Amino acid sequence: MLWGTFSWAALGPVVVVEQTMKAANYLNIIADQLHPYMAFVFPTGNGIFQQDNAPCHKARIVLEWFEEHTDEFHLMSWPPNSPDFNPMEHIWDVMERQIRAQTIPCPNISTLRDRFLDI
Repeated sequence: MLWGTFSWAALGPVVVVEQTMKAANYLNIIADQLHPYMAFVFPTGNGIFQQDNAPCHKARIVLEWFEEHTDEFHLMSWPPNSPDFNPMEHIWDVMERQIRAQTIPCPNISTLRDRFLDI
């Protein structure tokens, strides 16, 4: 699984998630990856972060973390069952089409991961 973010200003980090995405794993990603990225892109603290309603995104520890960082950026409210509104899904789609267009198939998961990261 990959986790990624972007803004109008810059592409953010892409993180390879080797295990099932649980709230604690997600909290580590937002603290270690998202937090510095948002501080870089929105240094005045006026950024808004959008995530969908995946269970790990709605976990209490995650929502509490966002609440503690409201002065740095805000969490956008998100309607349930609305993946078509999520612009990240379009980026994943472009990446998938580029992978499928490659003539040499991926022999293993490690190669697939590396190709996604290259894209």
